[in-house]
Parts: sequence; C-alpha cells; structure tokens
Amino acid sequence: MRLSQTPDGVSQLIASRWKIGAALAVALLLYFSIIIMLPLADGIVLGIVFAYIARPIQIKFKKHRKIGALIASLLIFVPIVFIVGAGILEILNQISLIVENQTAFTAAILHFINTLSIPEVILEKINSAIWDIFTSLLPALGSIGFLSYARGVGLFVVNFIISIIFCFYILADGDRLYCAFLGVIPKEYKGIVNSYASHLDMILKGIFIGTAYSSLIVSVTSVFVFYAFGFSHALALATLIFIASVIPLFAGYMVLVPLALVRYLQSGFESAAFFFVVSSLVIYGPPELILKPYLAGMRSKIHPMLLILAFLGGAFVGGIAGFFAAPILLGALVAAYRVYQEQIHSDIPETCVDLKNQEYSYKTELETELDTE
Repeated sequence: MRLSQTPDGVSQLIASRWKIGAALAVALLLYFSIIIMLPLADGIVLGIVFAYIARPIQIKFKKHRKIGALIASLLIFVPIVFIVGAGILEILNQISLIVENQTAFTAAILHFINTLSIPEVILEKINSAIWDIFTSLLPALGSIGFLSYARGVGLFVVNFIISIIFCFYILADGDRLYCAFLGVIPKEYKGIVNSYASHLDMILKGIFIGTAYSSLIVSVTSVFVFYAFGFSHALALATLIFIASVIPLFAGYMVLVPLALVRYLQSGFESAAFFFVVSSLVIYGPPELILKPYLAGMRSKIHPMLLILAFLGGAFVGGIAGFFAAPILLGALVAAYRVYQEQIHSDIPETCVDLKNQEYSYKTELETELDTE
C-alpha cells in the first residue's frame, strides 16, 4: 500500500514551471517596456493629470464620450499652450539674454544696490554674492551648449504632444480600461479594489482638480492685469503665478509682492498700493467666489505639509514627471491606508475618537483644578 505524501517544494516548482516561466517572461517584458517608455514619462504623467482635470467637463457630455473628450482636452490644453507654454519660452529667452550680456546685467544690478542706503558691511556681502552668482552660475548655464538645449526643448515638445494624445484616449476609453483591469482581478478581491479606486479618486480630486482650475483662472486673469498695468513679459509673470498657485500653501503673492516693490521703486507708494489691491481682487476674486463653493467637497484630507514635500521632492527627483507623480503616489498610499482602516482595522477611528475624548476630559479636569486653587 503506497502512502499518500504531500509533494515537496521541488516537485511543486517542477509542476508549475510553465506558470513561473510565463510570469518571468511578463516581468521581463514589463521591465523593457518601462525602459523604453522612461524618456516619455513626462508626457505620460502629464496626460494622466490632464485627463483627471478634464474629466468633470467630459462627464457633462454623457453618451458622446469622444466628442466630450475632445472638447474637454481642448479647454484644458489651449490656456496651457498660450499662457504657460509661451511664458516658459519667454523665461528661457530672458535667461539666455542674461547669460549673453552678464557683464552689463551685473553692472546694472550692482549700481542699483549701491544707490540704496545699505550699511557698508552688508553692502559688501551683497555685492560679493551677486558677483559670485554672475561669475560662476551663469557661465555654467551658458556652457550647456546649443545641442543639449535643443534636445531638451525637442523632448519637451514631444512629451507635451504625447500628453495631449494620452489625455484624449484616457477620457474616451478610461472606463473600458478599468473594466478590463477588473476582469483580471479575482472575484473575492474586486470589492477591495473598487473601494481602493474610490478612495484614490476622491484624493486625486482634492489634490488636482480644484488646484488646477483655480490656477488656470488665476493665470488667465493675471495676463490682463499685467498688461493693463504696463508690465513687460506678462506671459512669463503669468506662468510664475500659475506655478506658485499649483503648490499648496504657496500663492501668487510670491510674485505680486516683488512686483509691488518694483512698482514702489518706480512710481511711489500710491501706485504700488493701487496695483497690489487691484491685482489681488481681480486675480484672486473669481476663484474665491466661484470655485471655492463648487469645490468645497473635493478635499483630499491630506496634510498640506505632506503635499508640499511630495510636490517639491518629486520635482527635484523626477522633474516634470516627478512633480505630478509624487502626489499621485502619496494619494495611492493614503488610499491604501484608508482601505486598510475600513477592511481590517475599522476600530482605529473609534480609538482616535476615544483618545480625543480622553484628552478633552483631561483638559477639563486640569482647568477645574486650577480654578479651585
């Protein structure tokens, strides 16, 4: 009589050799696909972000998905191309102009600083710092070379075109892609995956949609304000306003305050105060009055400091792709934690409430003891 024995590990590996080989082949294909797509990461990430921003517009068209995807994509990309794109090109032109004429710019800045009533010790430090910047940093920028500059600009244009195409197809076929993904998931895990997708959807709404729409409105209105007050390079300034408005806790006031100081040095206090008040009301009035009530429910409920670290850290590590990919990864981690709370440790919120109640009771007891003393 032959005893039934459980198969050992080697036997199981031999029996599953085709499954293991298929899994390794798929992993190898994914690895090479990532290597091939890595230069286009900026366009892919931007396409995902733009599709998420344009989705509320595309939903209005209901059954006409492709027409809605086209119109929503145009409504997002046209302001970005005409304001942010033109502003970036203008900023790059100004940087190249400064690099080519660094001696004249250095002399003009030093002359302006010397006219101010600054103590001699501080003035020497400022002059040496400015001289070091113009003698070390700017020559390094100028030594990058025309070919590297042209390659960077060309790759940016290619990535931007890819982001437009990627955005359109995600809006048009995103639901079918998600359904196909769910078809691969085992039945017992589909509920958890749907819950995770719902949490991630709400988090990304709070991170991107409100910020993007308010930043676009602010940058568009700032162009007219800067032209009305006679500022040169209005598109470049509007681009700086847009970038400052995207990052949480930053604001366009980081641009408006220096411009008001320039206005004060040129035309006096009354002109600077008038510019600051009018620009603040016109640029930031519409987002506060129109967008804030509509976007009140779209909150990610993530601490602003984490978002700042994600935006800035991602930008330093991965450039444009990292700037937007890092907040998405942060949102994915937070969504996973919330699903973990719901599915496994649903008692965590109750524990937090009990801790808050204990803290409140401790404070009240301490206050009563102090009052009796």
